[in-house]
Amino acid sequence: MTDAASIRARLADVRDRIARAAGRAGRDPATIRLVAVSKTFEADHVRAAADAGQIDFGENKVQEALLKMDRTADLPIRWHLIGHLQRNKAKKAGARFDAIHSIDDADLVRKLDDAAAAEGRTIDLLVQVDLAGEATKFGAGEDELRPIFSAAEGCRASRIVGLMLIPPAVDNPDDARPYFRRLVHVRASLLARGVDESMLRELSMGMSHDFEAAVEEGATIVRVGTAIFGSRTYV
Repeated sequence: MTDAASIRARLADVRDRIARAAGRAGRDPATIRLVAVSKTFEADHVRAAADAGQIDFGENKVQEALLKMDRTADLPIRWHLIGHLQRNKAKKAGARFDAIHSIDDADLVRKLDDAAAAEGRTIDLLVQVDLAGEATKFGAGEDELRPIFSAAEGCRASRIVGLMLIPPAVDNPDDARPYFRRLVHVRASLLARGVDESMLRELSMGMSHDFEAAVEEGATIVRVGTAIFGSRTYV
């Protein structure tokens, strides 16, 4: 059973924490987008958060997301894919998601562009950057980024709008700061190498345990799940 009042209260708390973190960094909280990560939670949790004013929702798996999209089709919300995207799911993802944060090669950009174009819609893409070299994580290395942006220059229905990062798991949020700062430096390096500023306006970084540090370091998108919906139960 969904506790809508608890979701509303936790959502308000997260928004307040974002605002305070932005204030500490001298930033406007309105420039930071909150993506409520609803993976493993039912559509009624999404509906409860939407009733509290939440617009952006994040999912890890395409099939799970499609079911929730169908069950919440009456709501004015946006769907973000934040998990790894398998190539054989690109057509479905490009046809339904509003944003995909896990772009890691040029071929995936082209597949998603074709899918979005076929549906007569547009989609925002973020390039996932691998800064830690963890075997269990996905993403493109710094030396693999330029071809991805080059592929996007010829897109018809998709557009790269920024970078995404998943730092190593740490107990202390401050231990994630060096990775957040490195992503800011990666963006600066790409700008210096001629990548258009419109392709680098977003930095998607920060989750439930470290989103305040991410905001202080320049995040424009934070992806928060358990701090809004509560602890997950994995089957």
